Amino acid sequence: MKQLIAALDGLGISYDETILEQFRLYMEGILKWNESINITSIKEKEEFIQRHYIDSLLCAPAKEFRKAKHIIDVGTGGGFPGVPLALIAPDKEFVLMDSLNKRIKIIQELCQELGIKNVTAVHDRAEDLAQKKGHREAYDLCLSRAVANLSTLSEYCLPFLKRGGYFLSYKSLDTGKEIKQAKKAIHILGGNIDREEIADLDGFDLQHKIIFIKKIKRTPAKFPRKAGTPSKDPLI
Repeated sequence: MKQLIAALDGLGISYDETILEQFRLYMEGILKWNESINITSIKEKEEFIQRHYIDSLLCAPAKEFRKAKHIIDVGTGGGFPGVPLALIAPDKEFVLMDSLNKRIKIIQELCQELGIKNVTAVHDRAEDLAQKKGHREAYDLCLSRAVANLSTLSEYCLPFLKRGGYFLSYKSLDTGKEIKQAKKAIHILGGNIDREEIADLDGFDLQHKIIFIKKIKRTPAKFPRKAGTPSKDPLI
């Protein structure tokens, strides 16, 4: 866990032995489940800590994260970035959403076992959940490390946000063209690209930039479109 401790110190995140133990046990739980259910392609602990834990925590110093109270993680997979962020921010409430129920059940089980009480795991598709009362335009912050183009992710994520909220998209470093192509879609959906930040932490080889998209007006009621449409026919 030395890597994780160094990263927490580097990011200015406070922690104690209880939190470190929760990180360790959650990782061991995911890797154990991964032997029978495909959750992650990463099987070595050191790589897991860097690619799932440290990478997930990169947004923690941002003022948008610090101010947010209600946060949704869209396409959470094995619980990333939601669970690592929930561990270091117990004062915030997290909803972790994924379309694969097996993953959600694992997250629920592990969080219950480890006493992680500020995480709610939800089985649904973003296109459907974002149309439901209690979720549409209900969150201060939306996070996603999901693999999809930014136009599609924006249609999934922006409807969840209150006006003034932020969507933080973890993308690869070479995304200039993708961002340019997504600007019109983001505008239609009620957002505006605020800035891009390179994920840079001394001593670690990180491969992400984070795109900060601000919700400046309500998303039109017809978005997101029906399930499957945003990925098959992205807004351009």
